[in-house]
Amino acid sequence: MSKWIYPELKYEESKVAKAVVREAPVSIRDLYNVCKAVRGMKLTQAKSYLQNVIDMKEAVPYWRYNTGASHKSNLEERWGIKSGRYPRKAAKYVLKLLDNLEVNASSKGLDTEKLKIVHIAAHKGLTLKRFIPRAFGRSSKKYRYTSNIEAVVAEVD
Repeated sequence: MSKWIYPELKYEESKVAKAVVREAPVSIRDLYNVCKAVRGMKLTQAKSYLQNVIDMKEAVPYWRYNTGASHKSNLEERWGIKSGRYPRKAAKYVLKLLDNLEVNASSKGLDTEKLKIVHIAAHKGLTLKRFIPRAFGRSSKKYRYTSNIEAVVAEVD
């Protein structure tokens, strides 16, 4: 298995915690918008926001891949954008990543109340190619897409 390379950041290595989720069976399009919404938030604020998304109390704004996304009433005043959705599966995997980040930070001796998400990104993972048998001896392709999510939090005053 290859080594995961995180981006170079301007923070001191002793004040930083990192985590990655590999091959999550989630759409990259949903993860892109969830990661963009969470980037820059405090860790506790991001976790409560994602829990609200899973409970369908708060929508995620869709900056990109927003074709067919309807307008949500609670987006305009906070985000300045109207279209959004409730990507519950993507929010569940990002919440899992943030829980892992919190444990990594506490094991490193960082204060979990001061943690800020300084980097979070989603990348395409493996594409598994499958076949569905059809009539008359034919078959159709069926792709299973996966995604990788990486995040870095830093202790900020």
